[in-house]
Amino acid sequence: MAVSGDLTLDELRLALAPAVADSAIFDGWTEAAVRVAAEIEGVDPDVAALAYPGGAMDMIAAWFESIDAAMAAALPPEQLAGIKIRARIAGLVQARLDAMLGREEALRRALSIMAMPQNAARSLRLGWRSADVMWRLAGDTATDYNHYTKRALLASIYAATVAVFVDDESEGKAETRAFLDRRIDGVMRFEKAKAQLLNSGGDGFNMARFLGRLRYPAR
Repeated sequence: MAVSGDLTLDELRLALAPAVADSAIFDGWTEAAVRVAAEIEGVDPDVAALAYPGGAMDMIAAWFESIDAAMAAALPPEQLAGIKIRARIAGLVQARLDAMLGREEALRRALSIMAMPQNAARSLRLGWRSADVMWRLAGDTATDYNHYTKRALLASIYAATVAVFVDDESEGKAETRAFLDRRIDGVMRFEKAKAQLLNSGGDGFNMARFLGRLRYPAR
């Protein structure tokens, strides 16, 4: 389906992103990929070029944002509401991976660009944003330190899973699915243990009381 010619540059940036990713499989994340994508989608190539003033990283960021949209569409709130948090997170990560199926080479090239020193800071922001979007879709409303630890953990899980996904040639990406399940199980065990440690009461060990004593030792 051709992209509408009435879009703003920001709208065009997102609408054209999947086609740019398809072209990046052959042309890399380059101006040539944008030009080919524009021609396929019926967009003026000169106008399309204006949508990615930052070059490759702008193209990659737009693609990731389009993946966010595809993930949200695949798992709407009413569908997520009826399942446990572990299944929500696993489903959201899997939905992101599904949106990249067939574009592994484009992803591999994107990861190489993101790993360049000059792109490190922006790449970290993109990873954090992906984790934040997933947690928000999962219904997370934490505002304390858990807000940050949850996103840091999920960002690390997602990055590690993508590294497996991009080279996974098993049937139906079975190795990637198994890897993701193991990593999420590990985090769930960690979160359960952390909650028990922090919330234990009575005569047992209490983390808050312990930290308080460190700060204000008994005399």
